[in-house]
Amino acid sequence: MAYINDTTNVMIVGVGGQGTLLASKLLGEVVRHQGFDVKVSEVHGMSQRGGSVVTYVRYGSKVSSPIIELGEADCIIAFEEMEAARYLPYLKKDGLLIVGTQVIDPMPVIIGAAKAPQGLLDELAGHPIRLVARDALTMAEEAGSAKAVNLVLMGFYAARSAFGLDVWEDAIHRTVPEKFLEMNLKAFRSAAMA
Repeated sequence: MAYINDTTNVMIVGVGGQGTLLASKLLGEVVRHQGFDVKVSEVHGMSQRGGSVVTYVRYGSKVSSPIIELGEADCIIAFEEMEAARYLPYLKKDGLLIVGTQVIDPMPVIIGAAKAPQGLLDELAGHPIRLVARDALTMAEEAGSAKAVNLVLMGFYAARSAFGLDVWEDAIHRTVPEKFLEMNLKAFRSAAMA
């Protein structure tokens, strides 16, 4: 995924409380320590109430802007299916979409004002993209906490990145609080080595 002279564009999308910001911080830490220029931009929306959260991470030899435009993302890491569908237009043709198969119903669905869309993964698979769809929630729970979904998804990205797993694990040590470190490393490894 990483190119020496070009800019790599990664979007991390989910809903408030899923750990998207820690995931973007981890990616930023990895690429910064590999000597890349990196820009991170966070858009929170209604993150406190389970609303959409998106983070742009751009890295390369020289990055001037933190914003990713439509059709520019090399990779989108989506914490759940509806957010993957919402941000799909940002992904390049043949781009990588990593999506946790969890579905979090938005408020209109919860209160009965709308129906949840069906068949999102099939719809996503019909696009000219590289799709990695996994049950990240179950993997996180098996590692010790549902809150480790972010490290599971970053493990899937790490396995497809140009950076060795040791580089990622060093960054996890610098980014994750000590009391959560072993559980997060277990979650990361479960995906990175799958």
